Parts: sequence; C-alpha cells; structure tokens
Amino acid sequence: MVAGVPKLDRIDLRILAHLQKNGRATNVDLAEAVGLSPSPCLTRVKRLEKAGYIAGYGAHLNLQKLGDTVTIYTEVTLSDHRSADFQRFEASIRGMSEVVECHLVSGGYDYLLKFMTRSIPHYQERIEHMLALSIGIEKYFSYIVIKSVFVKHAYDLEVFFPAEG
Repeated sequence: MVAGVPKLDRIDLRILAHLQKNGRATNVDLAEAVGLSPSPCLTRVKRLEKAGYIAGYGAHLNLQKLGDTVTIYTEVTLSDHRSADFQRFEASIRGMSEVVECHLVSGGYDYLLKFMTRSIPHYQERIEHMLALSIGIEKYFSYIVIKSVFVKHAYDLEVFFPAEG
C-alpha cells in the first residue's frame, strides 16, 4: 500500500468496478448499485478521484465504424542495454500516434509495442521511420492481428484486489 493513499474497502472496490463498466452512471444509479445513499457515494467517488484511483472518464470507440485499421504487435530488441539506450528509445516512440502501447518486458526481446495503423503499408512506413531515427533498434518482429476475439475494458477487481473490509 502506498503511503498517504487511503485503503479501499469492498464498497470502494464496487464503486470502481461499476464505474469502469459505466463511467456515465449517475451518482444516484451508482449509489443504488453499490448499496449506499447518494451523498456518501459521491463523497467516496470524489475521494477515489483525488487519491488517483480514477484516472479519468472516457468513451470506448468502435473504430470499425470509422474505417479499417490494422493492429500489429511488434517485438523490439535494442542493440545496447544501457539506461540511456532505453530512455532514448522510449522518448522517441512516445510521440508516435500509431504506437498505442509500449511495454518493457523480460525474455528474448526488450519491448512489446502495440501499433494501430490504417494499413500494412502504413505500419511499414512507421517502422522504417523508427529505424531511420537511429534509436538503437537491433531487430524487430511483427505480428499482425487477424481477429481480436475479445478485448476487455474492465477488470474483475475482486480477483486482483480482495477487499479487506
């Protein structure tokens, strides 16, 4: 537990679970769903927001309605492994709109990137751009997503963080 951050009880976890599934829920609906009256529920939500448990609210977009996109996972191995090499790579790709996730991983490569692009040629343009930046990429392997079977936007909080109260 992080110092200065309030501990969560089972009602807090219920609030978070409900909001991650329906961020547009009214306070009255949320209070009813978690078994509180509206005023204490709103107080808890404000506390959770202030403590940083709620990072923001947004909409899940159906990109297929907007047009075709391609998802590609890319394993990247850097040629050198000094702290400055990792920092240079991360700083360089942070601003690339097509890179929607970047994970430093253990195992046979250094980073796992998730790209969203308009097409395979668009992805290849972005990879060639990354290589031209000379940011220490030794090699990369690409995995084109044929079909996303499912993508979860909400986590089962009770599985990961059993309530203490």
